[in-house]
Amino acid sequence: MRAAAAGTSAGALTALLVTHLHSDHITDLNDVITTRWILSFAPSPLSVFGPPGTAAVVEGIEAMLDFDTGYRLAHHEDLTWPPATTVVEVDSGDVFSNGAVRIMSARTEHAPVHHSLAFRVDDGDSSVVVAGETVPCASLDELCDGANVLVHTAVRRDLIEAFGLARLSDVLDYHSSVPDAASTAARAGVRTLILTHLVPAPAPGTEAAWLDQAASGFGGEVLVASDLLRVEV
Repeated sequence: MRAAAAGTSAGALTALLVTHLHSDHITDLNDVITTRWILSFAPSPLSVFGPPGTAAVVEGIEAMLDFDTGYRLAHHEDLTWPPATTVVEVDSGDVFSNGAVRIMSARTEHAPVHHSLAFRVDDGDSSVVVAGETVPCASLDELCDGANVLVHTAVRRDLIEAFGLARLSDVLDYHSSVPDAASTAARAGVRTLILTHLVPAPAPGTEAAWLDQAASGFGGEVLVASDLLRVEV
């Protein structure tokens, strides 16, 4: 839905990058697979790059979609092939290259998630790092070094601690706080830090507090992400 609102579609995707296998990061993968399939006019597997375990997750999703797949094949005469994916499980290093575009990954620290990845996309002189959920770590610093933009998940430690709930406080030991994300951006010398996947989700009009926490440790541009935000790189 967000791809369509941005002027493209799931059908236009050629590849998908998965940072890790927490449910809130893969719940909509089934919709991407199905929507891309029914919008295609010839067999064209979707490439999915993710950490070890991704192949088993995608296989399970496709099994879950068996009934739906059968219904659609029976209904559309011109749709004669099932949805298809090509899964490549990756760790640290090169993911793929296509012309001037190069994608690299690095394992980050999100234990007990044993394989959490960050991805860096370079295209000529432009580079963006998408940090999955992680605490600050040397591997992420290295991946971010010299990048233009860092997109980083972040939590508000002060707000979470104020709730006083042990289960909620547990998220603090494997996520970066806003100052943590800012410090990572500062060490890497990135130009722009984009805070995303914010916990707890900020109420409208409270984004300035997130920006203030980041600005205390990072002198570059800081943005609070929202759906359909566009950033020039």
